[in-house]
Amino acid sequence: MRPTKSKSWFTRFAKSTARLTGRAVTFMLAVAIIVVWAITGPIFGFSDTWQLVINTGTTIITFLMVFLIQSTQNRDSEAMQVKLDELIHVMKGAQNALLDLEELEEEELDRIRAGYQRIAEQARGELRKGVRERK
Repeated sequence: MRPTKSKSWFTRFAKSTARLTGRAVTFMLAVAIIVVWAITGPIFGFSDTWQLVINTGTTIITFLMVFLIQSTQNRDSEAMQVKLDELIHVMKGAQNALLDLEELEEEELDRIRAGYQRIAEQARGELRKGVRERK
């Protein structure tokens, strides 16, 4: 079963913007804009307006990018979680109780993590003694 591509304009926009802004050419364009702005400083006498242009521009871009990046990261995290849940679900001997852990309260998650930390500490202790790990 192949998932359908997103039809939401915002999802498509966020994904394409994230791809575009993550490229080296986009970074170089941003650097070029800063260089041009800096070079024009003496021309405009380093005026308040000259400073306001870069401050306003970067603030607006940063404000909008926060939402686009968060949207993309949320989607990627959810997709990764589904993939991990599927691996847990299909592995023989895996604990299906570990599915959907991200929905648990912090205290319950800490309790489960502590149990796995004890298992890891025990395994490291056995490894130090020369005992091979059991699977």
